[in-house]
Amino acid sequence: MVTRTTAQPTPRAERAQPHPPQPPGAARRAAKALPPTARKAATAVQKNVRRAAAGMLGLSGERMSKVDTAWLRMDSQSNLMMINGVWTLSPGITWEALCERVQQRLLQYPRFHQRVVEDAAGATWVEDRNFDIAAHVLRETLPGQAGHSMQRALQDRVGELAMQPLDTRRPLWQMHLIEDFVGDDGQPGSALIVRIHHCIADGIALISVTMSIVDGGAEPPKRTRKEREQAATAEDWIADALIKPITGLTVKALDLAGDSAARSFKLLADPEKAVHHGLAGTLDMARVGYQLMSDAAALALMPDDSPTRLKGQPGNAKRVAWCPPIALDEVKAIGRALNCSVNDVLLSCVAGAIGGYLRSQGDDPTGQEIRAMIPVNLRPLEEAWKLGNRFGLVPLVLPIGVANPIERVYEVRKRMNALKGSTQPILAFAMLAVAGLMIKPAQDALLNLFGRKTTAVMTNVPGPKEQLTLCGSRVTQCMFWVPQSGDIGLGVSILSYGGGVQFGVITDTQLCPEPQQIIDAFAPEFDQLSLLTLMLPWGE
Repeated sequence: MVTRTTAQPTPRAERAQPHPPQPPGAARRAAKALPPTARKAATAVQKNVRRAAAGMLGLSGERMSKVDTAWLRMDSQSNLMMINGVWTLSPGITWEALCERVQQRLLQYPRFHQRVVEDAAGATWVEDRNFDIAAHVLRETLPGQAGHSMQRALQDRVGELAMQPLDTRRPLWQMHLIEDFVGDDGQPGSALIVRIHHCIADGIALISVTMSIVDGGAEPPKRTRKEREQAATAEDWIADALIKPITGLTVKALDLAGDSAARSFKLLADPEKAVHHGLAGTLDMARVGYQLMSDAAALALMPDDSPTRLKGQPGNAKRVAWCPPIALDEVKAIGRALNCSVNDVLLSCVAGAIGGYLRSQGDDPTGQEIRAMIPVNLRPLEEAWKLGNRFGLVPLVLPIGVANPIERVYEVRKRMNALKGSTQPILAFAMLAVAGLMIKPAQDALLNLFGRKTTAVMTNVPGPKEQLTLCGSRVTQCMFWVPQSGDIGLGVSILSYGGGVQFGVITDTQLCPEPQQIIDAFAPEFDQLSLLTLMLPWGE
């Protein structure tokens, strides 16, 4: 394995100011009484304080949104806020070809050649003037181990990288290319491990990035200067981060059209109508934002999860596993037969696999439930190229103690239906926005409200329907894992791609040393549900 390291870039020297501005009144007289050296030092300190207070460290950069700032500061010893992904390709690709593609396509997104500079008021995206492609696209060779396949070695490497922080002196992403890789299918090719800090983008946005770097992908649209300035206006964060995501698409998606709260949100999206209803002005928007946060506090009253072996204090090591794809058409067929959605079917199988794992460890999950936080997209898909994080979270209680697959899928359907119309995704987004305004200890205390009540983070992302190619090679499998925050030690990912659905798990090794055992239970759960569905009585 080859790892490149470079010296930390030296910041440019500040330009001297021979005639610094003088403070007024008594302060000016006191400053004149200082020796020249002390007066110069005091002026420099005053300048830095002003810049920090105004959030202007990195004058040529763009201010990071408050939600993205919350993700930036959420790293902990047990959980790093990185999205980790794996692609396998056949035939293999070369490091040189990958570097060329990254330079041509990925770097069209400014975030991938900008580093992050933190200050007292938040953080700024600043151009990395010492950007080096070789520091971000790395060439690796998997170590051989007796009795282990290359697939297992790849899984072990992903787990290792999930706990290795990214270099904060550089843009917060890396790709690790294993040029010669043979998976469990026996096909020679390459494997690509991707690590991207969550402050850059969420999973839906990264699908947009994926579609631009593959063969035939289109470059992202260019953001106008006005759009960049609007995104950087800290004073408008309440309107931009709380009100706008609630309107339009989000209201429809959450089935809130007839609700009085939704009508208020719609009025806030239309200033002219809002004037007639007495809802215009920053004060009213601030009141709505305050009300949202008051409601968000109620999330702390959620009951605790069942005390399973998957819940506890995580350590500092991760392990990942994933299964071969299941045909999406088969999942849809079961859903139609049972009058359930694809999500209902998949989440039921996840609950069954976790329950089966606990039984295999000698535990009895009967009557037990665990809570999984599920991200909900809060923006139009056509705006995903803008990157950043625009999603809320909704808590789903998984019935891991229900052994009967048919009974379990209907229970999941009932619980999913109960979440329709919920404002909790919006409240969770609001909580993240407010957390981005806080110092890290206060932010941690606020966000740990989720961690204490939750066993897992679960994502279900619709990927490309057709198989993709990269640098002329077919992407045979793709999988990703989103990070877990606080003390959460289990992450579950479901990704549809190329007509198949894959199930992946990332676990803290202190809570679940072998996530492959959970993965191995997923396919049997699906097969059992499929068999029982076929055995059900059919009407004329």
